[in-house]
Amino acid sequence: MSTSTPTNDPTGLPAFPGKRDARCPFDPPQEYAGWRAAEGLQRAVSHGELLWVVSRYEDIRAALGDPRLSSDDRHPGYPASSGKPGDLPQSFQRMDDPEHARLRKMLTGELTVKRVERMRPDVQKMADDFLDQMIAKGQPADLVRDYALPIPSLVISLLLGVPYSDHEFFQQHSNTLTDANTTEQGRRAASGALFGYLLELVGRKEREPGDDLISRLIGERVAKGELTREDVAMDGLMLLIAGHETTANMTALSTLALLVHPDQAARIRDTDDPAVVANAIEELLRYLTVPQDHVWRVATEDLTLGGQLIRAGEGVTVNLPAGNRDPGFLDRPDALDVDRNSRGHVAFGYGSHQCLGQSLARMELQVALPTLLRTLPGLRLAVPLEELRLRHGMAVYGVRELPVAW
Repeated sequence: MSTSTPTNDPTGLPAFPGKRDARCPFDPPQEYAGWRAAEGLQRAVSHGELLWVVSRYEDIRAALGDPRLSSDDRHPGYPASSGKPGDLPQSFQRMDDPEHARLRKMLTGELTVKRVERMRPDVQKMADDFLDQMIAKGQPADLVRDYALPIPSLVISLLLGVPYSDHEFFQQHSNTLTDANTTEQGRRAASGALFGYLLELVGRKEREPGDDLISRLIGERVAKGELTREDVAMDGLMLLIAGHETTANMTALSTLALLVHPDQAARIRDTDDPAVVANAIEELLRYLTVPQDHVWRVATEDLTLGGQLIRAGEGVTVNLPAGNRDPGFLDRPDALDVDRNSRGHVAFGYGSHQCLGQSLARMELQVALPTLLRTLPGLRLAVPLEELRLRHGMAVYGVRELPVAW
């Protein structure tokens, strides 16, 4: 096991997730390299709880494909640090196959590559409009507030049929849910507020259906008894949070990385080949890996992973940023190279629980980043890099604000 610097925790074990160095805001915590190199797995403290942390690329894929490591949070020993309030309905994310696969299949048709591509012109218009508004307001601007966050918030609102006028409400509560410092009471209050809002919206859509995902689930699944209204509200809650948090933070942090690496920005800005842009997005997803503390499992029987014995009932989490920087996965993993082949990265997870909305996230990034770079070729940071406030202690990493000028 790794002997990285202990925290103040009485166990003397390191904390997970670790804290990124403000001088190298794109790199995972330095201790993760030691965790990869050490024998077995790292034992760490996550929000006061002992977990096994899986940090090597191949071990992560093995863990996420092993049915003995369960996603079902009803099993004894499932990590409490996952933060799921116990008074909400069970989400299909926290189930194992075959029930997970049955419920997930009801949503996959809404997020196929083909359906997502039909949304691209609308997303392009959003990007153009939000940029126009940001430019009209003048500089400096906060790219998070004025561009990176509004696009995915509006996209997921339209997809679900949530009024965009309510986006500040769900943004506030989703921030609370993804903040590691939130108390259990605060988490329950935020999740209860969001779930109640969505359950009320389900009732409204049942009376007045529209052209949106929630209306279709009601008409096609609830009507047949395949889902309950509570199931639909829970699906909406999961998609609402995941659908804007990760993409918003990826957009802002990618912009920052490209400003620091202008040669890589030029490669995206100056090409008219969609394949080059798509490839660049994959490398940015790998290089930045904004999900820090997202994937939990519990062993349902004794097993060995990465040379480490894991006992039944012990909690496990996977270290996606470390896996994507594993030299065993690709050469020069700490370099940003938008022309390299980064396919196979684990930024969206791996296996049957892989991110449901990854096609949507990819398309949004493929629109938002080139549009920004081409519209404002002189884009630059308006403050020194070291003054930026990073999202330490959040399940999704990024920057809290990104002041820019042009």
